[in-house]
Amino acid sequence: MTEIQEYYLLDSIPWVLGYSGGKDSTAILQLVWYALKKLRPEQRHKPVHVITTDTMVENPVVSTWVAASHERMKQAAESEGMPIRPNLLLPDIRQTFWVNLIGRGYPAPRHKFRWCTERLKIMPSNRFIREVVRSSGEAMLVLGTRKAESSKRAANMDKHAQGRLRPRISPNSKLPNSLIYTPIEDWTSDDVWQFLMQVPNPWGHPNRDLVSMYRGATDDSECPLVVDTSTPTCGNSRFGCWVCTLVERDKSMEAMIRNDREKEWMTPLLNLRNELDEHDHHKRDFRRMNGRIHLYEAKEVEEVEDPDAPNGIRKVERRVTKPIPGPYLKRYREDWLRKVLLAQQEARLQAPEELRSMELIRMEELHEIRRIWREEKHEFDDRVVTIYEEMTGEKFPQALEDNRALGSDEWEMLDELCGDDDVLLDLATKLLSTTMHYQGMARRVGVYKALDKLLEQRAYESKTDAIDSALDRKARKDDLESLQLTLGSGGIEA
Repeated sequence: MTEIQEYYLLDSIPWVLGYSGGKDSTAILQLVWYALKKLRPEQRHKPVHVITTDTMVENPVVSTWVAASHERMKQAAESEGMPIRPNLLLPDIRQTFWVNLIGRGYPAPRHKFRWCTERLKIMPSNRFIREVVRSSGEAMLVLGTRKAESSKRAANMDKHAQGRLRPRISPNSKLPNSLIYTPIEDWTSDDVWQFLMQVPNPWGHPNRDLVSMYRGATDDSECPLVVDTSTPTCGNSRFGCWVCTLVERDKSMEAMIRNDREKEWMTPLLNLRNELDEHDHHKRDFRRMNGRIHLYEAKEVEEVEDPDAPNGIRKVERRVTKPIPGPYLKRYREDWLRKVLLAQQEARLQAPEELRSMELIRMEELHEIRRIWREEKHEFDDRVVTIYEEMTGEKFPQALEDNRALGSDEWEMLDELCGDDDVLLDLATKLLSTTMHYQGMARRVGVYKALDKLLEQRAYESKTDAIDSALDRKARKDDLESLQLTLGSGGIEA
């Protein structure tokens, strides 16, 4: 605590403390709180901004815990004259999980397309830190990061330690004019739990409830007294987004449901998360978001009859060229919306009283999804309203001007005319919607360019035709590169 006090008093640089509600961030906030409490009131000369990023898809139990902690923290800080300022940060509504997945059709995140972390976690906190830097010139980011969390984390911290300005203070390589301070970097998980059990929570949010939450999210449902290095702890419990598909299983939610009958209401959430994690190539367009075709080579195993092979079947491996799957198709985006609303309804009916009004998807997100479907994807059948009213039995609050010349009746007519040809329906609706968009303008500058772009991107007779066109373009590009290489090396004589 002496070091924390020394660093706090050293300058006028405001502190930004990352608080997730977990054990490490709770421990670091308690240390800072007690260190500042021992200072004279006039010495508490600069703010400590406590920031929590709510991704809007956090585990509801943890999210409720953190929100309650923030409220108590605010009240305690005001009553004790502490310079601690709690801030609950949210992602931009245009960048939330459901707006991207259901609205734009982004596939569920994978390690090769991890689009969620930057938008949901990093951007909101970086935006806040930049504001602090903009108003104060600098900022000190205080984190509960520990080397014992993983070998990768330890290696990364050791790498940054080489450029340290003071013990446990390093430059922030991601954000200019900011530093990172890690007071508990050498603590073990057992050190953290021992501190939390021995030192009362200064803002009145009981640490024993935190232990219970971790215990409930652990397979063995225990946080035993550690007597040697072989004794397991509940320190490896991980809380995060309940929709996360970057892990094989949501072990913490599974354990909560299994260990506590009162948390069985989360089962619809777990089922939906597991469905998001299923193979989804058949649910996605063969074109990318911009309408273009990108190809890749894949291995396929085919079973053929062979009397000489065991069981008369021989497996033959061959390489095939396939289009890289793009966004979710319209019917699957609509299906995800139904399933989220259904999971929300089911969870609300079974959840404890304090969670009966939980929102798995917020009304602001529904409005943004509706805007994207209508204005960016030209889906003028306006299915968000229909699906919401079907699934909830409630009237959808109209926010967009509903003076469109095209609606669900026109969509159904086009659908019938196009038959089962989804490619033709997609092109026809986009051409018609784009034309109607420009019709009401005094000067229709750009209409032909917009229509040409749509025809260039989507004028295919079928998926097979699109793939053949992409293969032809690739072959011509390869031939051109080969010719350039030959000419460049002097391979063709005059």
